[in-house]
Amino acid sequence: MAKVAFLGLGVMGYPMAGHLAKAGHEVTVYNRTAAKAEAWVAEHGGAMGTTPAKAAQDADFVMACVGNDDDLRSVCLGDDGAFAAMKAGAVFVDHTTVSAKVTTELYAEAASRDVSFVDAPISGGQAGAENGVLSVMCGGDQAAYDAALPVIDVYARICRRIGDSGAGQMTKMCNQIAIAGLVQGLSEALHFATKAGLDGRAVVEVISQGAAGSWQMQNRYETMLDDHFDHGFAVDWMRKDLGICLDTADETGASLPVTALVDQFYKDVQKMGGGRWDTSSLIKRLSDD
Repeated sequence: MAKVAFLGLGVMGYPMAGHLAKAGHEVTVYNRTAAKAEAWVAEHGGAMGTTPAKAAQDADFVMACVGNDDDLRSVCLGDDGAFAAMKAGAVFVDHTTVSAKVTTELYAEAASRDVSFVDAPISGGQAGAENGVLSVMCGGDQAAYDAALPVIDVYARICRRIGDSGAGQMTKMCNQIAIAGLVQGLSEALHFATKAGLDGRAVVEVISQGAAGSWQMQNRYETMLDDHFDHGFAVDWMRKDLGICLDTADETGASLPVTALVDQFYKDVQKMGGGRWDTSSLIKRLSDD
């Protein structure tokens, strides 16, 4: 069992930290809104730190799951940041979806302090976090990954090192690119079924067992047909992620025409007031036309 700090107790981080506590790790949590950390301690035990540095003090592993590049920098850097307090040889594991640029920056800063940094973005949504079955894609040094793997495995269905620092974030970009096209395709299929006078549930029952089947179809078709989107991964966060994908595509020379189009569709959903709706709300653009 290890001494672990967990920074960020949102819809993903809160249950992930809970799995670590249930597994017997000694967990100290930090959250920007202290009430959330207090609630977590009341539920799971452990301790809370009033700053990232205080939470990370003497930890073997520091896990983070925050919002964006700036949020990640804020919990890592400065006098109150985790890096200032981490002991030599400790491992920082970042589960946030951020740019490869900030990952490279923080990897180098951590190395200068004799601390390891593993980028380890996650996929599987809130349900995956709550059930401990996330997909974790990692970049960083092999030794740091090997050390962190038993801790990550507590809430992972699969965890794999893809390559050097930044490879995990690049893989998460592939994940989001694939999701964008899938959700738009599913939205159009369900919209078409409705307009054609078909029973959408019966349609999905059949086509989900063939080549059209996907996680999105399996987990989102019913709520899409029921016009229910107050759950899941928010459109605002998806646009943040797709922005990272598109910026990186410009840098690498990759062509992402469908991703760029779907990103604009999500912008339409935001204009409809759906920034906090689940990403499957793409169907609302079609249904409300």
